[in-house]
Amino acid sequence: MAVALEGVICLIMATPIALPLAAFGGLCGYQVRRRRFQTDSRVLLSALLLFAPGVEWMEHLSPTPPPTFVVRTSLDIQAPPEKVWQQVVAFSEIAPPTEWMFRAGIAYPIRAEMLGSGSGAERHCVFSTGAFVEPIQVWDEPRLLKFSVTSNPPPMEEWTPYSHIDPPHLHGFLVSEGGQFLLTPLANGGTRLEGTTWYRHGLWPAQYWSLWSDAIIHRIHLRVLRHIRNEVEATTLTSRK
Repeated sequence: MAVALEGVICLIMATPIALPLAAFGGLCGYQVRRRRFQTDSRVLLSALLLFAPGVEWMEHLSPTPPPTFVVRTSLDIQAPPEKVWQQVVAFSEIAPPTEWMFRAGIAYPIRAEMLGSGSGAERHCVFSTGAFVEPIQVWDEPRLLKFSVTSNPPPMEEWTPYSHIDPPHLHGFLVSEGGQFLLTPLANGGTRLEGTTWYRHGLWPAQYWSLWSDAIIHRIHLRVLRHIRNEVEATTLTSRK
């Protein structure tokens, strides 16, 4: 906490898991203390000393592959799908973030660039920490843009006085496997734009940590979708004038 302030956030996030484990450890310690004059105290102490490394050894022998999670976020835009599609394929640069999590170091989207067109083209979604490389799998203009992800930048920037560091623990920590944009025409002439991300992370228990990672990815989606909405609606309003 003294030399890495962002670690406080990690401690807060881990509290719902750490407190029950700490209580269990305290209970075990109490039982050992309570039975110190009994003949079976050494047996109990030996069992406790073997328990932790034994569980770690079993996890090492039979690792569980991380599950894939899905996050979907949608937003309505007052413009036809043909107009929205132009921004979805390659959106312009987004203004600096105001959200606290992005200002604290979590990677955020800046712009998207398209190399080529159609299925097989390559899209680069540039984040504050680098670019996602996204080969296009489905190009169904102006309805669906689906892509895989072959390269992921670091998920965050750590606070440090050094100009550049490459923390190994961030590699494979939060990995996007693919995504898509789905454009659905609305009865009022507008478009419902839905962004989807398939991803995995390397934290356990996976379901608990997905509550945090889902919220982060949802905020990333909103940053992109709101920018696309603002750009498309501003262009549409200008053309009508």
